[in-house]
Amino acid sequence: MTTVKVVRWVTWGLIAALAIATAWIIYQSRAGGDTAVSQSIGGPFTLVGMDGKTVTEKDFAGRPHGIFFGYTHCPDVCPTTLSEFSVLSEKLGPDAQKFDLVFVTVDPSRDTPEVLKSYLSSFPEKVYGLSGSEEQIADIVAKFRVYRNKVPGENGEYTMDHTASVFLFDAAGAFKGTIAYTEPEDDALAKLKRLISG
Repeated sequence: MTTVKVVRWVTWGLIAALAIATAWIIYQSRAGGDTAVSQSIGGPFTLVGMDGKTVTEKDFAGRPHGIFFGYTHCPDVCPTTLSEFSVLSEKLGPDAQKFDLVFVTVDPSRDTPEVLKSYLSSFPEKVYGLSGSEEQIADIVAKFRVYRNKVPGENGEYTMDHTASVFLFDAAGAFKGTIAYTEPEDDALAKLKRLISG
């Protein structure tokens, strides 16, 4: 076998191995597997609630919860996600009271606690809005491996590109996967039921 063929076989082998490893990590994450990736998502944080009081990860201890990163000026992803969770809560029935949804702003300069409170009151289900200083938001964004990017617009306006998934955590605070943006309702509902049932 020529050297060129050997290099090609090795290259294709590495690509295949990388694809399999990536697929396994995604599968484990969605299934709640105890992988290095899932263990590295999340961590201690200190933010500010809609009432102006300090909130940490300990405030959600003992209850399954989802954490979603967004902002109040978001034109589509955030209102869609919050509306979808309202529907999911209705389908969960009484079990919805066993789950907390946390909305963390990626735009703290505009999303003060007061602004978050007003914005989230538009949605029928209880959502915990969290803001903070730029440093506090940068800290939690890094710990949750969230993408955010300020996109300049006209007349000083801007939008924020950001991760659109909801991060799911069990009552012990362990990362159990995500619900993707516009994920099929039946799939999202099944994940929430598993999370709540423990």
